[in-house]
Amino acid sequence: MRKILAGILALAATLLLGGCGYNDIQRADEGVNAAWSEVVNQYQRRADLIPNLVETVKGFAQQEKDVLTQVTEARAKVGQVNINPQTLNDPASLQRFQEAQSGLSSALSRLMVVVEKYPELKSDKNFLELQAQLEGTENRITVARNRYIKAVQDFNVLIREFPVNLTAMVFGYKPKANFTVENERAIQTAPKVDFNKPAAPKQ
Repeated sequence: MRKILAGILALAATLLLGGCGYNDIQRADEGVNAAWSEVVNQYQRRADLIPNLVETVKGFAQQEKDVLTQVTEARAKVGQVNINPQTLNDPASLQRFQEAQSGLSSALSRLMVVVEKYPELKSDKNFLELQAQLEGTENRITVARNRYIKAVQDFNVLIREFPVNLTAMVFGYKPKANFTVENERAIQTAPKVDFNKPAAPKQ
């Protein structure tokens, strides 16, 4: 009898939680976590390219020591800021992550400006390969960030809707932090890495 009663109560609890949006909250929460993992993966991909990029540029432009040092230091700062799904609700943590990544983007942009002064570097096979990988990674970062922003928006809207908001309150779900920038265009502007190959010499 007790087993039957326990089964009935479990079934009732399942139906109740499903009807009040609990399962929807779980799906949305997992969606945010998955989107964030992709953001981190793409930023890590970019960070992994930098040592080879710096070494390649150094081989042609050793005198640009300050810019190379700035890129290396910016990469180091990025490695010091880690956010896991448990700390995604903290706006301050996300802001520190974003500032570190923005600092690296700025350093890369300065590096690419320097590269313009070295035609032989711009035509180097290793550099061209790294350039293509960096450009592709920047595109992936933009896509991953946009997906994360959308996932967070969907989650935050969901937990504000009635009656899901009551369930969110009972279980302690709160709005998640999202990317914020003073200038929205800045978020879409990746470091310029698309160089025109030098024209072939005339015969």
